Amino acid sequence: MATDKNRATAAAILPLVGGARNVTSIAHCMTRLRLSLADRSLVDDEALKALPAVMGVVEDDTYQIVLGPGTVARVTPEFEALVAEAGAAPAPEPTRTADELAAQGAALRAARKEKNATPFKLFLRRIANIFVPLIPALIGCGIIAGINGLLINLEWLPGITPALAAIASGFMALIAVFVGFNTAKEFGGTPILGGAVAAIIVYAGVANIEAFGQKLSPGQGGVLGALGAAVLATYIEKWCRRWVPEALDVLVTPTITVLLSGLVTIFGLMFLAGEVSTGIGTAANWLLDNTGAFAGLVLGGLFLPLVMLGLHQALIPIHTTLIEQQGFTVLLPILAMAGAGQVGCAIAVYKRLKHNTSIRTTIKSALPAGFLGVGEPLIYGVSLPLGRPFITACVGGAAGGAFIGFFSMIGEKVGSTAIGPSGWALFPLLDGNKGLGLTIAIYGGGLLVGYVVGFFATYFFGFSKQMLVELNTETTPHDQVVAGSPAAATSADPAKSPAAV
Repeated sequence: MATDKNRATAAAILPLVGGARNVTSIAHCMTRLRLSLADRSLVDDEALKALPAVMGVVEDDTYQIVLGPGTVARVTPEFEALVAEAGAAPAPEPTRTADELAAQGAALRAARKEKNATPFKLFLRRIANIFVPLIPALIGCGIIAGINGLLINLEWLPGITPALAAIASGFMALIAVFVGFNTAKEFGGTPILGGAVAAIIVYAGVANIEAFGQKLSPGQGGVLGALGAAVLATYIEKWCRRWVPEALDVLVTPTITVLLSGLVTIFGLMFLAGEVSTGIGTAANWLLDNTGAFAGLVLGGLFLPLVMLGLHQALIPIHTTLIEQQGFTVLLPILAMAGAGQVGCAIAVYKRLKHNTSIRTTIKSALPAGFLGVGEPLIYGVSLPLGRPFITACVGGAAGGAFIGFFSMIGEKVGSTAIGPSGWALFPLLDGNKGLGLTIAIYGGGLLVGYVVGFFATYFFGFSKQMLVELNTETTPHDQVVAGSPAAATSADPAKSPAAV
């Protein structure tokens, strides 16, 4: 059964990360099991990478095990259950002294903190933690919206399409509330208070209120306004907790928090965030309308480096704002071309290194996931450790991005109704301004361009003569270090690992 398989995977992982007592926190994103560990030295990286279900591992501020979409959501609860069950067991006798473990753990944490925990990157991680949990709902509602649009165009099932429209639109109508809830939770406040303040933004009654000489509109400010409102509410709540007597805290703190942050939201944040949101939409449209091919070239070519630096997280609120405003984000299909370049690059590496069994085995196992937009195994197991192929993969992404950007410049916009999926998995979420058939054709053409350019750029320019001599030899997974199995993930700079969305 699937449950037994997922539990077996979790059971195989647990001892290899040092056991339950070495795990201090558990979370997951779209593709990765993210663990905070008490002692990093207890992890057996090589054994983890050898597990059939593990596509790769990445060390950042957390230890991340790449399991792939779908799988990670099923394995994580089983892993949490195993950790909880083991928590009641008596601790095993330590093989080293407490002082040794404490010193080693402190040194590792200090090194990671110094390397990764810049204020800007920590801020971006917080932003990602707010929006990433919303992705499953965005995907589900986006696919339903696409199906409904197809049924309407075909004039099929007219009695069902209004219901599908309600199902698809309900989440987006209230997304500000969920953003407020998650924001307060992430910044250390009471989540429901963050949601309550953010709910003001979507309340229909704000249409009767004037701010800055203008009538407000329900939803004005969107997710950015909700984000700001919830952050403000969190700081007000923390201030109240310090100064309000305990006997009155349960009555006074939530009242003051909602009142003060609500007033600021209505008479300030909604208008200001609305202007920013409008500016984002205008800027994205102008960029693609006037510099489409060049903008696509830059965005498609630089997205992989942005992912490596963790800076792609800054785009999540922008995508969400565009979806909220226009019904789709025009940026995501262009950025998805980076994955196409990566796939083309991997195929070229496979062809060039005919005698390197290890790398070819990695590519064969990781390529299906790459076509579906899960790029970590190819990035960390193939292109990044090799160096040059990572650059040629970016060239393929730039070509695909320029292709889609060109069509946007001539008025044929291609967008996605949700964020998260990429590659072939993005097809069910596509939307545009000139019909679904043309939108699918343009996106498919972009993928093809990315594959082809990534392949030829890597095949002809991805290897020096010395690299071919050194790498094009018979190897086993244990012999090949530079770009072996997905395990080569850990050879990458941990500060440059992507946070999967």
